[in-house]
Amino acid sequence: MAGRGFKNVYADPHRGGLGAVLRWQLGWGPKEEPPVPPADVPPYVPDIVPPDLEAIRRPDPSRVQVTWIGHSSFLVQAGGLNILTDPVYSDRVSPVSFFGPRRQVPPGIPFPSLPRIDAVVISHDHFDHLDKQAVKALGAGPRYFVPLGLGAWFRGMKIERVSELGWWRTELLGGVPFHFVPAQHFSGRGAFAFDKTLWGGWVIETPAGRVYFAGDAGYSPHFKEIGEKRGPILVALLPIGAYRPRWFLKAMHMDPAEAVRAHRDLGARYSIGMHWGTLRQSDEPLGEAPIYLKKAAREAGLAEGEFRVLKFGQTVVMSQ
Repeated sequence: MAGRGFKNVYADPHRGGLGAVLRWQLGWGPKEEPPVPPADVPPYVPDIVPPDLEAIRRPDPSRVQVTWIGHSSFLVQAGGLNILTDPVYSDRVSPVSFFGPRRQVPPGIPFPSLPRIDAVVISHDHFDHLDKQAVKALGAGPRYFVPLGLGAWFRGMKIERVSELGWWRTELLGGVPFHFVPAQHFSGRGAFAFDKTLWGGWVIETPAGRVYFAGDAGYSPHFKEIGEKRGPILVALLPIGAYRPRWFLKAMHMDPAEAVRAHRDLGARYSIGMHWGTLRQSDEPLGEAPIYLKKAAREAGLAEGEFRVLKFGQTVVMSQ
């Protein structure tokens, strides 16, 4: 299927292509009221904690341990496996080193402090999710779980331990199922290379509980499908940032209120917000997403701590 293009079965997220991008950048789109009063969003100061290297080196295999590295990058540890999600360590997310969104916060776990990595899951090929520098540094040791069409990119990096999956397909690592699941999004590492490879999320069925990593996603019925087919979900890692302006970004990226709906659709016990605070990619202030999430979670009646954000470098442990 790679090279022929993939169809988004939930909605067309391309919103008019480059013309819409220009409308956004030139400020020609419709005016929108911010979801949080600007006075309620303080100047952004990243909340950073030193990583708990002792916990990272000696995780309890009977529980799910999650450490936020930044953006959509987490270290997930469960059942004796160390798993990275969309690892990004570059200073810029761009095809070139001198242009493009620049990270505002250093990685929560410095690369030399990572434990042995057994598996890497990739959601799609956008530069803020597939980082050549990080993959090169990780090398050929881990098993890479990637969407259809991306295998050739990894083999070009001389990496052969690649499992290339379509939606609802599963492969095992040490007896642990890695399920590739749908998302409403798109792919492309160039302006004229849309949808040549697939995109999606991952449900990792560890002995300590199922972890869902959503990748990038607009809100759609796929969350309910995933909960029904691949649940129960112990913890969902859900994007909450890069959502304004809504007229342009709604089809591609959830806002925090939609992420709360996705959490409910999934039937997840816990959710953790990601894809915020690390890179300046959209119009909302960098610190708005957690404030909006707290408001949306309260209005939805979620319990305290049911859907939360982490500090950069913070580790949390969850059990069934």
